[in-house]
Amino acid sequence: MCRLVSKLNPFPGMKHLDVAGGTGDVAFRILENINSVKNRAMLDVHDDNLLEETKIYICDINPNMLNVGKKRAEERGFGDNKSLIWLEGDAEALKFEDDSMDGYTIAFGIRNVTHIEKALAEAYRVLKRGGRILCLELSHVELPVFKELYDYYSFSVIPALGELVAGDRESYQYLVESIRRFPSQEKFASMIAEARFQKVEYENLVGGVVAIHSGVKF
Repeated sequence: MCRLVSKLNPFPGMKHLDVAGGTGDVAFRILENINSVKNRAMLDVHDDNLLEETKIYICDINPNMLNVGKKRAEERGFGDNKSLIWLEGDAEALKFEDDSMDGYTIAFGIRNVTHIEKALAEAYRVLKRGGRILCLELSHVELPVFKELYDYYSFSVIPALGELVAGDRESYQYLVESIRRFPSQEKFASMIAEARFQKVEYENLVGGVVAIHSGVKF
């Protein structure tokens, strides 16, 4: 999450949309980054109102996840923070105006979207010119030796642990299979480019277990 927020480079007064982020993990880090001493020091004394103008929209299709996020916000002292706005919504049909967002993030959520192309098209639509999309997702390991170990762990160990710890082998099996069905890093990068984003790139983390994809709307 830290790497994702670092690449986003948040700024006071920005309008940001975090999709499938009901638990608040990404939103909290963005807000903390904006409110940090370093960012505040860059502001003119008369520009403190920029902090109040910051809007981070947390959009999730699951209302239960949004409730979890709101509770966590209260625990972190963000309960009354007007910069955080919680909304139930679908990544494939966002309830935001065209060219209204400075940034768009989706962490561990794009893999579960039914039509990825629609979600990417919606991201492009709501972003302003110069706005950036960042997708953090479980991906495909590229190092051969590491890949063999990871495949064994994924298909043999994770479902067994799910059954042992949670009594739910099927959900953990689905998790592993959904990771395998998700497009490779190169393929997903081409899908982002096909959605009209430019400067599309990706960064592998932990050998490709996780990847951050990004693109800019010009």
